[in-house]
Amino acid sequence: MSSTEAVKTRDNSKVLDLVYIAIGAALIAICSWISIPTAVPFTLQTFAVFFVLLALGGERGTIATLVYILLGAIGVPVFAGFSGGIGVLLGNTGGYIIGFLFTGFIYILFTKFFKKNIVIKIVALVIGLAVCYAFGTAWFMHVYMRTSGEVGLITVLGWCVFPFIIPDLLKLALAVVISRRIEPVIK
Repeated sequence: MSSTEAVKTRDNSKVLDLVYIAIGAALIAICSWISIPTAVPFTLQTFAVFFVLLALGGERGTIATLVYILLGAIGVPVFAGFSGGIGVLLGNTGGYIIGFLFTGFIYILFTKFFKKNIVIKIVALVIGLAVCYAFGTAWFMHVYMRTSGEVGLITVLGWCVFPFIIPDLLKLALAVVISRRIEPVIK
């Protein structure tokens, strides 16, 4: 392969990465719009984050998640309920949205340092989800107590975590199944 062909191949690869990242960010946005409103809305957002990480890989998936968050931060209505703006990220549920980045970082670490088999990927996503829950809950409590008064940890977990555990694990299972089916196409 000549140096010109190598440069062209590398450039095409970078363009393809950008396209995948854009599609990943768009998928997360679309899935966040599918929601059932509660204190922390039930959405397909976590499914999309899991799917994007599994299908695109840790780096591209995490960048897609970051792009999604940045789009929302500047006011593009990509969050649940067609909302957007820095106020959403600084509000009660913003910690859960930002926590998706931790899920991505943990996924990257696990898939870099351990075998890239499906068990490791699932373990990484489950641990990442737990960290997302922890960060989001701490954020929720901080914001809620500043604006509305005292609230206990168990109460917040009852509002923001316990009702989501089983649905999020089902979303993870669905993301695994679908990503494995399309894996040959994306590679």
